[in-house]
Amino acid sequence: MGFLMYGGTQEYEFEDRTLAHLKVAITIKLRRQESFLMSWTNPAEKGGGRVSIWLTPNVPLTFRFNGSRPPQLDKTWLAVLNELSNTPRGLVVITEDEARRHAAEN
Repeated sequence: MGFLMYGGTQEYEFEDRTLAHLKVAITIKLRRQESFLMSWTNPAEKGGGRVSIWLTPNVPLTFRFNGSRPPQLDKTWLAVLNELSNTPRGLVVITEDEARRHAAEN
């Protein structure tokens, strides 16, 4: 498990593979100086519920991975995350399987 650290005080845990894909999707937006909403659902073992954060280029952001090797990135997953980041709901964190289903439906 890795961590997305935002603003120097907030820490959010994600599986390394998911975090690697989020890193690319987030970086694309922030390089363009775009602020956006990112949302995800917490699993029951983490208390359940939903989390949303407003990401902006002016706030420090750190990606900390547990594993030593970067995972291979899935182009479909990245494309869907990028597509979602440009919607009114913002970047919704979805699984690789959910991204494949989304791509097949659209």
